[in-house]
Amino acid sequence: MAFDPLQERGVPLDEQVRDWRELDVTPIDADRCDPYTRCRIITMNGIEVEAIMFSHHLARHCQDQEIRRQLARVRSIEAQQQKAVNWLLPGSASVLETTIAYEQVAVDLTAWVARMEPDAYLRQAYEFGVLEDFDHLYRYANLYEMIEHRKAEKIVDQLTEVMPGRPTYLHHRDPVDNVREPYDRRRTEPLSRLHALTVMSAEQQTMNFYMNVGPMYMEPIARQLYQEIGLVEEEHVTHYESLVDPGESWWEMLLNHEYNECYLYYSFMETESDPKVKNIWELHLNMELEHLRLAAELFKRHDGRDPDQVLAPALPPPVTFEPNKQYVRDLLATRIDHTTLGTGYVQEAHERFEKMQEAIMGGEKAPSERVVDDNRAITGMEYRLETEGPHPAGLRLR
Repeated sequence: MAFDPLQERGVPLDEQVRDWRELDVTPIDADRCDPYTRCRIITMNGIEVEAIMFSHHLARHCQDQEIRRQLARVRSIEAQQQKAVNWLLPGSASVLETTIAYEQVAVDLTAWVARMEPDAYLRQAYEFGVLEDFDHLYRYANLYEMIEHRKAEKIVDQLTEVMPGRPTYLHHRDPVDNVREPYDRRRTEPLSRLHALTVMSAEQQTMNFYMNVGPMYMEPIARQLYQEIGLVEEEHVTHYESLVDPGESWWEMLLNHEYNECYLYYSFMETESDPKVKNIWELHLNMELEHLRLAAELFKRHDGRDPDQVLAPALPPPVTFEPNKQYVRDLLATRIDHTTLGTGYVQEAHERFEKMQEAIMGGEKAPSERVVDDNRAITGMEYRLETEGPHPAGLRLR
């Protein structure tokens, strides 16, 4: 039977506060966990961070003191949820190991969303972005082998391949060419709203992470690689956030945020392999049901509409972390040489693109290229994990 979060009763808000001991959860085992458990944790942390920041922005634009108090109460619970979720990550993992896991999330979450997306234009946006995150995974994997002397399959297992995508140095575009056409809130499928919010939140988390951890390294090539890819992640946030219709009201956006949290917690509860982590997903889902109820009341009061006019009548099939190897390979074979022009996509190095390349690179080889050269010079060969055969675009191992 389909799960309709608007018809379910959650935990009353007054009963949701936990003490710090409950938030100080036991982390997963970095060496034995299911890689997709780690991906679900990273994803939900990004979703909670977006929920918190959106609530702050709404409060800053709201003059009703009682609503601001309600937002503060819900937001304090979201902050507790974020701590419990993010603290599931093990302290034994290095920053670079967590980075590789972040990029596995970007690849397999975005690829899955693209496969399920009903709108052709939105699907193209996800397919374009996934080839860039796929390349970031390859660059960081080479850095990992070079400075930590370990291989990325330790983290991604055999679930996600590691090989070149669209080369990172070609990701630096004129900012105006990163802005896509938004979906039409009056006509789009409810699922498309959820997809756009999910991928935007995940990419935003990655952008924030790289902005903060990049300068923690001593090795110049590591600092430079995080800087370069961090710039690209800002482009990706622009790319994905521009898919959301800016005409949505604050109350509609709040409703979408809370519904999406219910959707993802439910999805991960249904697909989680770790019983301990699954219990957290279930607890947080029951909390989010109450957050959604409160957001629905605000939406009805201030937008004058029923939530059923915006939301799906029941949750879509669960978001699933699973291998997307053949799907990504098909994209590599057909889309690796694409870039953007205006709100569309082209296969040419047009004038704005070339000007940005010169402004960013200054005619020198990018850190993302040098890290592969440096690793090859040290280990004798660049790092790849090609489980399904040679590179589909014919990019040979060097």
